[in-house]
Amino acid sequence: MIPGMLAGFPRRLGKRRALWIGFLAVLLPLAVLLVLQYKWLARLEKTSAIAEKAWLSNYLEAVSNEVEYFYRKEAERGLNLSESLLAYQNPHKIAHHFQKKRIEGAKYLFVYYQPPGDHEREMTAYFDPSGSHVAPPEDAATLRAIFVALAPWRTLLKKEHRLAAHSLSVDERDPDNRIILNPISDDSCTAVGVAGMVVDNAYFAREVLPGAIAHALPKFFDDRARRNLAVTVHDARGRLVLGAEEPIERSKEVARSITFIFSDWKLVLGTRYTTPEQWAKSNFMLNISLSVLLAVALLGGIVMALRTASREMYLSQMKSEFVSNVSHELRTPLASIRVFGEFLRLGRVQQPEKTREYGEFIETESRRLTQLINNILDFAKIESGAKTYRFERVDLAEVISDALRSLEVSLRHKGFQLAFEAPAVPLSEAEVDPDAVAQAVANLVDNAVKYSNGAKEIKVHLGREGDEAVISVEDHGIGISPDEQDKIFERFHRVSTGLVHDVKGSGLGLSIVSHVVKAHAGRVRVESEPGRGSTFFIHLPLRAVDRPGAAALTAAPADGV
Repeated sequence: MIPGMLAGFPRRLGKRRALWIGFLAVLLPLAVLLVLQYKWLARLEKTSAIAEKAWLSNYLEAVSNEVEYFYRKEAERGLNLSESLLAYQNPHKIAHHFQKKRIEGAKYLFVYYQPPGDHEREMTAYFDPSGSHVAPPEDAATLRAIFVALAPWRTLLKKEHRLAAHSLSVDERDPDNRIILNPISDDSCTAVGVAGMVVDNAYFAREVLPGAIAHALPKFFDDRARRNLAVTVHDARGRLVLGAEEPIERSKEVARSITFIFSDWKLVLGTRYTTPEQWAKSNFMLNISLSVLLAVALLGGIVMALRTASREMYLSQMKSEFVSNVSHELRTPLASIRVFGEFLRLGRVQQPEKTREYGEFIETESRRLTQLINNILDFAKIESGAKTYRFERVDLAEVISDALRSLEVSLRHKGFQLAFEAPAVPLSEAEVDPDAVAQAVANLVDNAVKYSNGAKEIKVHLGREGDEAVISVEDHGIGISPDEQDKIFERFHRVSTGLVHDVKGSGLGLSIVSHVVKAHAGRVRVESEPGRGSTFFIHLPLRAVDRPGAAALTAAPADGV
């Protein structure tokens, strides 16, 4: 039988090899994908830090653009005077123009011009928007700043300079009096004057800057990101103009100067908790962790699928062996019944003793056939959840005796000696299904016969341990290795020794024993040593107990076994 066992080995090895090839076919691309993703995420981490800094810098640029837009809009709207307004040579007319325009953010407004046709004469009109006064500023520093800013324009007007394009200019030589200038020209684009506004620094710090910062924030950051940001503004001397002074590391700051006006002021954007590098690092770790977890989950799914496929292949192989063994088990008793029946039918047996002997053979083989069919039917019911039990109070000794009596003829003809030891003091009646318990005992005896390996003695013992009745079946056969003892009660499982391939069987007997015992709220165990035999123990409760396991295993009305 060893050659027969080896004959199926290449086929099983080929199936396992196919599973491993399939596993590697998935694992290798997955490993390559993880490596590539790691490199991509590492590169993304570097570029993300740069992009985050650029994003912060873009926000500061947006704030600067907001400031520039505000002052350009106000200057172009309020300082755009026509030449005809200068022809009146009336400061009140010019003041009325400024008053009507309502220029925001201006501390003082003025116009310098030369009357048409009189280039030797110079006129300067002043307007104080806070009090609507038409008079030069009382502050000498403001008046001096205006005079310094107009100096280049005096020369240009005397030379009748032609303007290539109208554009605003800024004079910031006096940080406390920053001036925006807008040239005035005639129809020939010759400069005839210049209008200007002295910027109100306090209004800029109080209204313009906070408005620009608040207006640009939602365009770049969500609420969560805003809580991590700290925006401050510092003047040319480094003094804090806007924002709360916070102990923020230099590595967490991005700075930018304001353009157009207040160009010596600096916008500083700091991150309270994380730097762009730290943010990129955390994103990298999050993404790589998710990728690894996803790969592990996918790999776990593949392993589970391969294990399931391997187990299904193993079950398929065991089922094939089961069909083969059951076929052999069915043919043997049927052949014996047919042969002895033909002898009796043809009248070849004349002696009454022979007739009785053949009749015993026929009865024995019929019982064997019945037991096999019952095992198969019970297994089918167990698998479908329809197995039921009929419990009644009986004497276990009588149940075991009746079960063994049906096996005596077959065992005697095979040369086996079957001994039953009942307790000296009768046990109290137990609530069991007698047919199921008899079937379990018969299966254990049948198992002992199959694996006897020439040892012809089998001992069945009934005893008591506490509140339990203990049925033991002892043989002196091949025994079971320790690593196999937890598996022998699984369906289709057969011990992996050389002898097992010489023994035909369904592989269901011990599985049914385990199911029967669990349904009775009991337990089954085995003590065995290879080469020295095995002893199976069935523990059944003698007192009334709840059987939740039995209830879970019954799904149809009790109809006997």
